[in-house]
Amino acid sequence: MNHLRRRQLVALATGALLTAGITLAAPASAVVRPTPLVVNARWGGHCTYDRIVIDLRGRVPEVVVTRVPKPVQDGSGMPVPLAGKHFLQIRLHPAAAHDRAGDSTYHGPKLVKIYLPRLKGLAMTGDFEGYVTFGAAFDAKPAFTSFTLHGPERFVLDVAHRNVCR
Repeated sequence: MNHLRRRQLVALATGALLTAGITLAAPASAVVRPTPLVVNARWGGHCTYDRIVIDLRGRVPEVVVTRVPKPVQDGSGMPVPLAGKHFLQIRLHPAAAHDRAGDSTYHGPKLVKIYLPRLKGLAMTGDFEGYVTFGAAFDAKPAFTSFTLHGPERFVLDVAHRNVCR
């Protein structure tokens, strides 16, 4: 075998071994899961609580609910005109409300006034750099619980109020 041919074979074998080594060395956690897509937000009134539901395509990501003085638009920081005295920010991450082509996947309200016992308004306040954010307005300091439901995937926020069904 001539010298040039031997060098080519060694180079090919080395490349194959390096590729196999890199593939085997990649941890299982390196598997990339698709970003969950926010597709809708809805609400409903019940006897002892008002409910916000955020519908997703894909898994439910981490969701952080925090009290804020006033809701603002992500990115710009501009105030969101929600009527209320108390506000919650609902922040999903990683999440998006648009597909890879940039087209919106979110078909819910952008800003809506609501007339439930506790919930007075809801606004989508951001779809920015892997975060989707909503602001919710209330007439009194909200006592809330949150959880996820599956099949289809959704995040649920319940805000307690006195029984209005008696």
